[in-house]
Amino acid sequence: MKLNQLLEGIMNELPAEAGLINIKGITNDSREVAEGYLFVAISGYKVDGHDYIESAIKAGAAAIIGEKDETGINMDIPYIRVADGRRALAELARKFYNPHKDKKTIIGITGTNGKTTTSFMLKHILEQAGSTCALFGSVYNIINGEIEESTVNTTMDALAMQKALHKSKDEYVIMEVSSHALSQYRVEGIEYDITVFTNLDHDHLDYHKNMEDYFLTKAKLFEKLKPGGNAIVHIGDQWGSRLAGMLADEDRINLYTIGKVNADLCIRTGSRNEMELIEDSGLRLPIVLPIMGKHNGQNAALAYQAARTLGLNPNEIIDALKVFEGVPGRFEVQKLPNGATFVIDYAHTGEAFSHCLNTAREMGAERVIHIFGFRGDRDKSKRKNMVDISMLLSDLYILTLDDLDSESKEEMANILHNLNASKKGVVILDRTKAIEYACRHSNAGDWILITGKGDEKYHLSYALPTSSDKETVEYVVGEQELRVMANG
Repeated sequence: MKLNQLLEGIMNELPAEAGLINIKGITNDSREVAEGYLFVAISGYKVDGHDYIESAIKAGAAAIIGEKDETGINMDIPYIRVADGRRALAELARKFYNPHKDKKTIIGITGTNGKTTTSFMLKHILEQAGSTCALFGSVYNIINGEIEESTVNTTMDALAMQKALHKSKDEYVIMEVSSHALSQYRVEGIEYDITVFTNLDHDHLDYHKNMEDYFLTKAKLFEKLKPGGNAIVHIGDQWGSRLAGMLADEDRINLYTIGKVNADLCIRTGSRNEMELIEDSGLRLPIVLPIMGKHNGQNAALAYQAARTLGLNPNEIIDALKVFEGVPGRFEVQKLPNGATFVIDYAHTGEAFSHCLNTAREMGAERVIHIFGFRGDRDKSKRKNMVDISMLLSDLYILTLDDLDSESKEEMANILHNLNASKKGVVILDRTKAIEYACRHSNAGDWILITGKGDEKYHLSYALPTSSDKETVEYVVGEQELRVMANG
C-alpha cells in the first residue's frame, strides 16, 4: 500500500514523495522493522519510541511517523508529525490490515468484573449453535479455533488487534475491552454490533484520575456502536444505571437493560447456583448453572441477552448455559484429601472478593481461608478496602506477594505488614508457602480461596517448584496425599 493512501484522512499535507513509497508493514517496535516498513514512534509511559528512530532507519524503515517537532536526527526518509501517535497507529493499522472492514459481527464487553466469564459464556453459546467465534481477552486469544499466546494486556494494542481481526475467519469476534484500551485508542476504528457493560468497581485509579474518569472512559465503548447496534447494560450499580440513562435517548442504537427489577431482562437468583431469567414479554426461563456463584447469574444474563439480540432461540441459549464448564482461573475448584476445598480465582477488587467469599459460604464452607496480595504500581487506594472485606468475610486471611512490577520486595512487605496492623491476618511473603501453610492448617469443610492471579504464571521465583497458583495447589495436594498414604 502506498504511503499517501495510508495517510489520507490522517494528514492534510502529505510529503511529495508519499505517493511513490510502498509500505510493506507497520510497527511501533523498532525490533520488528524490516525493509519498507512504516515506523510509528510513540511517547510511551515507560519507553519513548522516538529514541529508537535511528534503529528503525538502519533496519530499513521507509518512513517515520512521530509526535515530536524535532528528533535531532538527520534522515533521508520522510518524517511525518502527528498529534497522537497511538491514535495514528490505530488508524494506520485499520487501513493497512482491514481496508474494507470485515463483515464479521463484533461484540465488545467492558466493565470491572465479569468481562472474561461473560465472554466465554457467549462464545460457548454461539459455538453450541453451530457458529464460529473468535475471542480476544485476558486469559488468551482464540482465533479460527486455535488458542494463541496469552496477552500481556486485557485488550491487545491497536496493531495486534487489527492483525488479529484480519487473520480471523470466524463469524463472530468477542473482545474484552479495558478502560486502558479505550483511552489508548487500541480499539480505534472498530465498529461494534453489540456492546456490553457488566459493572464498575473501585479499580485502576492509579491510571484514571477518579471513578468519574474511569466511568466516562468505559462509556466510550458505546460511542463505537454501529447504527442499529445493540447496547446491553447491567443496571445493578449506580454506574450501570447512569450509563443506561445516557443511552436511553440514543435513537441510532437499541438499549437492553439487565437487572433484578425494572429491566428488559430480570434476574431472579435462588439458592446456590439456581436462577431464573424473565424477559419483558413475560417469558420465564429457569436454569441451574454448572458453575458456582450468584454473580455468575449476572454474567449468564448478559451473555443470554447478547445471544438473543443475535437471533438465537431462548431455550437453545439456556441449554448451552446448562453445560458451560467455566473459565480457566475463574473459581476453579479442587478438593484436598482431608476434605478441604481449594479455589483459584482472578478476583482483584473488593466486589470480586465479596462474590468469591460469599459463594464459598453459600456452598457450605465451615471456615473460609483467603490468600491474596497486591500488584506493584497498581491502584493503591483500593488495598485497604480489599483487606477490610476479606477480614469481614473470611475466618483467616493470608497476605502474600503478587507481581511486584517496579516495587521492591521490601516495600511490598512493609505495605502488607502495615495493612495487617490489627494482626487479624497472617503475612507470608512467599506465595507458594502461603498456599502450603493454608493447606497444612486446613480441615474438612474448610474452603481456601487464592485470588488475584487466576490462571496467570508467576513472575517471581518462590520456594516450591511451581509456576502458577494451579500448579502450587496440585503440588501441595500431592504432598498431602503422600502424607495420608504414609500414615496408613
